[in-house]
Amino acid sequence: MRVRDLFSMIPPEELAIAAFAVRIAGFDRATRFCSRCGEKTRPAAGERARFCPSCSQVFYPRVSPAVIVLVQKGDQVLLARSARFPPGMYSLIAGFVEPAENLDHAIRREVLEETGIQVKNIRYFGSEPWPFPDSLMIGFVAEYAGGELKIDHHEIESAFWFDRENLPLIPERMSISRALIDWWISKG
Repeated sequence: MRVRDLFSMIPPEELAIAAFAVRIAGFDRATRFCSRCGEKTRPAAGERARFCPSCSQVFYPRVSPAVIVLVQKGDQVLLARSARFPPGMYSLIAGFVEPAENLDHAIRREVLEETGIQVKNIRYFGSEPWPFPDSLMIGFVAEYAGGELKIDHHEIESAFWFDRENLPLIPERMSISRALIDWWISKG
C-alpha cells in the first residue's frame, strides 16, 4: 500500500505522520552514499540531514515546490481534467516550479501552457505538504486576464469554465485543490 492510498482512509493527522515517515525513510535510502565522493554517509548531528565524513557534504531532504491556482472569470471557475484523474473528475491547474522561477511566474506559465489563458491579480491562499513523493503544493487565487481556451493535450485532456450550480466531480476534501474550490463556492 502507498501513502496516497491512505488519503481518504485515515485522519489527516495520521496521514501526515505516515507521509513524513515514508519520506524520511526514502531520503535515508537515497542518500546512503555521498553523490560527490561516494563515501558512506551518516546522520548529521542536530538536524534532519545526512553528512559525508569524507568530503563534509551535507544532504537535506528535497522539497519540490509546486503551484496550484484557482482561476476566476466573473462567477465561473476554470477546471481542468488530467488523464490521471478518476473518470469525470476535474480540478485546478497545477504544476512544478522550474529552477530560477518565482511562484507568480510559475502560475502564469502553467496556466498559459496548459490552457492558453492569461491571469492577473494573483493572491496567496495557503499551502499543503504533498508527499507524493516530496512536493510542497502552494495554492493561489487569480483572475482571468485574457485569452481563449486552447488545451495542451500533453498536459491535460480538457478544461472548461464552470459555475457553482454545474460543477463536475471535484477532488476529495483534505486537498488544497478542494479547499480552494470550497472557498470559491462559499463566496457565491
